Amino acid sequence: MAAYEHLTVAAHGGCARVTLNHPERRNALSRGMLQELHKAFTEVADSPATGVVLAAQGPVFCSGHDFADVLAADSDGIRELLELCTGVMQLIHCVPQVVVARVHALATAAGCQLVATCDLAVAGQSAGFALPGGRGGWFCHTPAVPVARSIGRKRLMEMALTGDVIDARTAVDWGLVNRAVPDEELDTAVEELLLRATRGSPASKALGKRALYAQLDRPESDAYEIAGEVMAASSQSPAAREGIASFFGKRAPEWPE
Repeated sequence: MAAYEHLTVAAHGGCARVTLNHPERRNALSRGMLQELHKAFTEVADSPATGVVLAAQGPVFCSGHDFADVLAADSDGIRELLELCTGVMQLIHCVPQVVVARVHALATAAGCQLVATCDLAVAGQSAGFALPGGRGGWFCHTPAVPVARSIGRKRLMEMALTGDVIDARTAVDWGLVNRAVPDEELDTAVEELLLRATRGSPASKALGKRALYAQLDRPESDAYEIAGEVMAASSQSPAAREGIASFFGKRAPEWPE
């Protein structure tokens, strides 16, 4: 794997681990950090890894956009920065691997956006989540996009308008993360969830992930049309045929990938 300045990328079993590693800047999503995240997920997407853990070093998981970048840019520069950030978020949805956020501490603004964007998320009891723009001068417009799709309108409005931090247990209740566990159990919980989420055919999982994101938030009739076409086409795939054959044969599948 390539060397990075703001993060680390490493193989961990059959999975990859991408770690935000700029704690002196509270792992802010600077231009450099976003560029490296895009590079890292592009690299991982082409690897044999079946899953990705997105983690962070330091006392903060991610504090959102780096205000030093923001203050130094004009409106066109901010648009470019936000397009880069959106590209990273969309790439996380596009990679074939299951992406699990390991959230050990505070995730605010675009850092909360990053957690909401991941396929799955596990939080330690010390974690917190906030869209603080509501009590400041720059509203969290783009971070609210994936958060809204995770927690619904009224809870989004509460987070976005108050800017208050919600704790890990509340984040579970609201649907922002999948699990909240004692800090000392965080790694075990992440590994357990990722192990269960990466079972089965990697090719089938990758197609399933793409199709799920394609139909989410569409009208029901459109969603059924998308899902039905993908399901019909994928029924003829080697993975589907092997899965069905192994079921009838009462044996463990041998995935063709």
